[in-house]
Amino acid sequence: YNALDRHISSPNKNKLALIWEGEPGDSRKFTYYELYRAVNKFANALRSLGVNKGDRVIVYMAPLPETVIALLAVAKIGAVHSSVFAGFSAKALRDRIEDAEAKLVVTVDGFYRNGKVVNLKTIVDEALVGSGTESVETVVVVHRANVDVEMNEPRDIWYEDLVRQERPEAHTEILDAEDMLFLLYTSGATGKPKGIVHT
Repeated sequence: YNALDRHISSPNKNKLALIWEGEPGDSRKFTYYELYRAVNKFANALRSLGVNKGDRVIVYMAPLPETVIALLAVAKIGAVHSSVFAGFSAKALRDRIEDAEAKLVVTVDGFYRNGKVVNLKTIVDEALVGSGTESVETVVVVHRANVDVEMNEPRDIWYEDLVRQERPEAHTEILDAEDMLFLLYTSGATGKPKGIVHT
């Protein structure tokens, strides 16, 4: 609400809220109103997938506008997000999914880093093999690098297909000051990563 909703009835509505530039030179801009609508669409999509207040969502993404949209949408519905650095391995991702008991993972097909394409979806697939990650019901995949990825239906869904039919209005969950907002894990360099709770 503080990040977006309150600006929609003010002169800020048409001011730029987000300017993004990609490694290959592409760029995108969002006004507060455009970002508000995008966040609402993904918030509605998350609700349609059964993500509710208190559920855990892992955001394993490169720096993209959809990363910001996902974090805000998860917060909007009262769920808990945990952002995992896109440079982390499948094992590091798996540890965090397992500990958080995540219901959903948001990722990207691939992204550009130092002139190369990193296939992130393959790492997610690897992290979800075997026991311990059964809590994950859905993997939402954003198109970015247009690399070939394996989509395991019905678990895996393209982000663009998911939000296309959603309404651009969504109510914001009212939360208590002590409700969890996000989990941020320690690096795990000296042992098992510890989830730090932010209310």
